[in-house]
Amino acid sequence: MAREKSSAEAQAREDRNKMDAPTRARIEEAVLEIFAEREFHRVGLIEIARGANVSLQTLYKYYGSKEALLFSSLDTALGRLAVRMVDHLEGIEDFKERLRKVFWVSLDYFEKNPKVAQIVMSSVYLNTWRKQENFQNPVLFGTFMKVLGEGRAKGVLTEEVDQKYLLDYIMGVMFRLVQMYILRGQKEPPTKQAGPLFEMLWRAIAKPV
Repeated sequence: MAREKSSAEAQAREDRNKMDAPTRARIEEAVLEIFAEREFHRVGLIEIARGANVSLQTLYKYYGSKEALLFSSLDTALGRLAVRMVDHLEGIEDFKERLRKVFWVSLDYFEKNPKVAQIVMSSVYLNTWRKQENFQNPVLFGTFMKVLGEGRAKGVLTEEVDQKYLLDYIMGVMFRLVQMYILRGQKEPPTKQAGPLFEMLWRAIAKPV
């Protein structure tokens, strides 16, 4: 049974890569719209199909399940953040400024794409997400880890903890800022205070002089 499910998921991924871009964009936009409004268990595939103006059979063919549909769409959305991050890092040599830019770009992305953050907050079951092939999102988290690795190599980041905990620390701070921005009605964008917020974070992770 598990092997059959894995085979079906692999076939769905292969088919999904052949889907025409406009159709996939409509589906992913419908996913963001609907899952941002309600929890995972309260959303039906038929709603997504209607919102994207596609058949239910199309969703099953290209995604196979509601979980795959949600996580594939989320992966695409986070992939756009990764691309923006890489673009903004071009030409910045100073390490602290590189990390500052990563911090700002992340906050700015979720301010402009609050539905993505809302889905992570209310519709994603982490235990299910971590089992998905796209959970690691190597471009996004790989960029974070590369920047942190540079900091370690330059001797400017603390070596008191493993590098993965530095990532956890940074992501935890950013997620909390984005989460509360949404819960407070999106009235006070964190990017407006990104400077002092980053300096607070920097003091926590920088190697003591």
